[in-house]
Formats: sequence, C-alpha cells, structure tokens
Amino acid sequence: QVQLVESGGGLVQAGGSLRLSCAASGSIFSINAMGWYRQGPGKERELVAGITSGGSTKYSDSVKGRFTISRDNAKSTVYLQMNSLKPEDTAVYYCNLENRWGTEYWGQGTQVTVSS
Repeated sequence: QVQLVESGGGLVQAGGSLRLSCAASGSIFSINAMGWYRQGPGKERELVAGITSGGSTKYSDSVKGRFTISRDNAKSTVYLQMNSLKPEDTAVYYCNLENRWGTEYWGQGTQVTVSS
C-alpha cells in the first residue's frame, strides 16, 4: 500500500501564501507522476498542478503564474507553493500519485481557505 500524507493547509487572507507538502511512503515503486487536485464547494475535483518523475510540470490555467509545484525524489515528497491566493482558491486540496503501471493513490485532503 501507498500512503500519502498532506500538510500545510489552513486559513489565509487573499493575497497571502501557503505551501502544501505531500509525503509518500509504503510500497512506492517507480513513481510516474505526482500532483495536486482540488475540490471546491459544489464543484468537481480538478487538477491544479502535476509533475513527472523527469520534472515536467503542468498547471491549470487558473493557477499559472501563482502556484509552483516541485518535488524531492529522494524524499518522495511533492510541494505546492501557492502565492497571491484568491478566495476562489478555497477548496480541499488532494495529493495524487501515479505509478508506472497507472495505479493512482490519493491523500486524505487538506483544507485551504482564503478569506477576502
């Protein structure tokens, strides 16, 4: 089994910053990609940012230029630096891991609330 433990969520004012972390442990074999998704109130879960084992990144249009995803392969940890936060960024943020066989794992989620 793979465990993903997220941390770093919280309450912040608009314009502020937060950094999310996700540490993977357990039966980790050949991680293909890790990423962050979010689900706002009454909304579907959406991809926020992803990063491959080779370091290629992708972002949703709504966070480009404000969020940065990075990873520490040695620690099997992925980070999401979130700057210039907006109230519409309020959501539960979930860490995702995909291995080379396409199996996906999810964290328990961490709440991010941005007040106006």
